[in-house]
Order: sequence, then C-alpha cells, then structure tokens
Amino acid sequence: MNILGIHHVSAMTKKAQQNVDFYTTILGMRMVKKTVNQDDPSMYHLFYGDEVGNPGTELTFFEIPQIGQNHNGNHSISTTSLRVPDDEALEYWRDRLTAYEVDHDGIQEAFGRHVLPFRDHEHQRLMLVSDEGEHGVASGTPWEHSKAKREYGITGLGPIHLTVPKVDWLESIIVDVLGFTFIGDYNDQKARTVHVYSVEEGGTGAEIHVHERFDLPPERLGRGGVHHVAFRVADEQELQQWIDLLNQNEVGNSGFVDRHYFKAVYFREPNGILFELATDGPGFATDEDMEHLGESLALPPFLEDKRTQIESILEPIHL
Repeated sequence: MNILGIHHVSAMTKKAQQNVDFYTTILGMRMVKKTVNQDDPSMYHLFYGDEVGNPGTELTFFEIPQIGQNHNGNHSISTTSLRVPDDEALEYWRDRLTAYEVDHDGIQEAFGRHVLPFRDHEHQRLMLVSDEGEHGVASGTPWEHSKAKREYGITGLGPIHLTVPKVDWLESIIVDVLGFTFIGDYNDQKARTVHVYSVEEGGTGAEIHVHERFDLPPERLGRGGVHHVAFRVADEQELQQWIDLLNQNEVGNSGFVDRHYFKAVYFREPNGILFELATDGPGFATDEDMEHLGESLALPPFLEDKRTQIESILEPIHL
C-alpha cells in the first residue's frame, strides 16, 4: 500500500465559461472532462489536465453561480502548484502572464526550485514550479493542440500548499497513516517557515508544503478557494485496504465512492482539510474517445436518464 503522489485538486468557480477561457486559453491546459458534480448535478464539474488527463495532472472546478468570494485563511489548501519542464519555461510563462495581464509575483525561489506565484481571475492562488533537475514522480505531457507553447506547457500538479494551525495534528494523518516523510523546510517570502513532506518516488508531484499559522481566521470557502486535494492509489483493491486502515485508525470517512472515472474515499485531517484517496483508473476515456475528451457533456451511467433535465439547467460552454 503506497500513496503514489498527488491525484487531483478540486476548486471553486462562479462562472464556468470564464473558467474555461482562463485555463484553456491562457494556461493552455486541455479540458479532459466536462461533467457535473455527482452529488449535485445542477452544477458543472470541469476537469483540466495534460493530453489525456493522467492522474497527477488534473485541476478541477465546481461551478456555483451564487458563490461568494473566497476569504483566505487558516485550515486551508492555500496554493496549488503546476509543474513546467524547466527554468526557461518559467521565463516564457512570466512573459505570457504579463501579456494577458494576469496578476503574478515574478520568478522566485522556494525549496531550491524556481517558482512563479500568480492568481487567476477569481484570485485562485496558483504557482508554476520548475522541474529543472528534478527526479521523482513522472510528469504528464502537454496536449499537442494547447494554446500555449507545448515545449513550455504545464505538465501536471506540483506541491500542494496547506495552511494549518497545528502541524502535529496534520502529521498524525499524513505521516502516521498515509506514509509521508518530512524532508526539510524553507522560508517563504516573509521569512516564515514552510515544512515539506514527500511520499513514494518524491519530487514535485508528490509533495505537501505546510505553513503553520496561528494568526489567521479560518478560511471561508468561495470562488477562488480549493475544496479538496486527492492523492493517488493504484487500484480499487488497494483503495479498499486504505479504507480499512482509515477505519482501524478511527479516521471518519465516506467509505467507498464510485466516481466512474476513478474510485475514491474522502476524509478530513484534524485541522479540517478535506482529503481524498483516488484510484489511477479507469480514466477519462471510459466514456469518450481520447481525441474528443471534454467536447460534450459526459454523465456517469446513474445520471444518464436525467440528461435532458440536467442539460436544460446548465448554461452551454464554448471551448
């Protein structure tokens, strides 16, 4: 039983079309699945990733039209990193973000790597991280039809940043149960210590960066905020073993959940952040041809008989 790295991150947006425009046009990611929130089919669930939506490359969004702005704070997934091939790619992205008038902080250094923090149109906290000289969990491959230069394209999810009041509480889950290892720390731009944890093959696709803060109110989730982070497990058999382990450690959880494109279990660590364990398969080509991923509204089998009703509620999205 091993956590293989980061699987996906799911965030919040107010307007699906604006979200699509930012992540496909400006960031050049591929929409690999246009579907709905399976727990509330009245809202879109949009998946962006590499050329086929490989595990570890997926950034997803729930659309909630009435949602207010996120109020950043503690007990939160506070930054989502996106991997790029090397330092030269960061220079390309700095210029591209500037040209599109995207708010960014310029190229910086964090944990011995070059990074480029920026915000999307809803103030979603994002960071490009260079994979130059990196070894560890393999990255994905940018889509050949990307609107950004493919040789500099986003190749997957990088380190996930958490902000919590109690690092030892978090360690009781990520270290004692999930098997992450503390590998070092560094100072952020304001000289505050950030603790780094890694799992399995390590590298940018398998790290959690933890900011311990005592001076922040709890985050109020809204557009521009992150709902949960998922970590990779190999298959359904191993997922069941993880559920057994969570139960043995008295970690409250959802039990087995079939998301059609992957199987999952959800639970909260003691600071209140929502975690998910998700299988690598079966993947997004389950119900669509690989060449046409994300072009049509895809529904899991249990919602297919409600397609007409669902489509009548959703506002069409143009790629």
